[in-house]
Amino acid sequence: MVKLKLHDQIVKIDKGELVGYTLAGHEFIHQKGSPGWRNSDTEMFPIIGPTNKANFRVTTPKGVAVQDQHGLLREMAYQIVSQTDTKAVFRKQYVSGTPIKNSKYPSKSTEEYLSWPYNFEFTKSFQVLENGIKIQFNITGEEGMPFMLGYHPAFKLYSENVSIRTSDGTIALQEVLDAGSRALAVMDCNSVTLMDNGKLSIKTEGFGNFMLWTEVPNMLCIEPISFYPYAVNQEDLHNGFQAVNTSEKIFSVIIQPNI
Repeated sequence: MVKLKLHDQIVKIDKGELVGYTLAGHEFIHQKGSPGWRNSDTEMFPIIGPTNKANFRVTTPKGVAVQDQHGLLREMAYQIVSQTDTKAVFRKQYVSGTPIKNSKYPSKSTEEYLSWPYNFEFTKSFQVLENGIKIQFNITGEEGMPFMLGYHPAFKLYSENVSIRTSDGTIALQEVLDAGSRALAVMDCNSVTLMDNGKLSIKTEGFGNFMLWTEVPNMLCIEPISFYPYAVNQEDLHNGFQAVNTSEKIFSVIIQPNI
């Protein structure tokens, strides 16, 4: 377990997963074991969304790749690169064509192994700021490699009147519950605010959109995404790709509390 600290903020990271963020003892992150989701955060890469209706196949310029829901990155282990009192850096590296064991097999998938026809390096860093935390993702890979990126943190809820404020208005928690497994899209948006017992702002760079998902009233996933996968049929998921170029791709999320 990695612990970062600045003033009365404490961040806990378990093998690259954000499992705790407290300010003056107030916990913002959904805790494992609580109803709702078995994780606290994860990434969606190099695809976002389910693939079962496309026989777990995704089209790329280098041919068809075998991918399960939200991609193979989450099936790989992070290695810690560096750590200070206020910052920690983790990395995953993938060699083109390497088979990755699929944890959804055989109960939820027909594919025992997943693969991707490109090399890539994926870095995730956490930094405690004076007021908040910054999570940054750096992606390098073969030039032209297609990808989508989504970040999937889960936040603990306290109030019975939770809502999400965007630049276009306010979304009630019930609207997210009603959206079900598809998740509720918040398009062309770089910042949202969770209105609970106090406010929690989520500000992003690089993503451009959000998905909101939960199936329980005690937790909410506020997910920055580069593409909303339910905008297309699963066979057409490749239409949502962007591409790696000669410079690294950088995406960031700042979680800023006001309690």
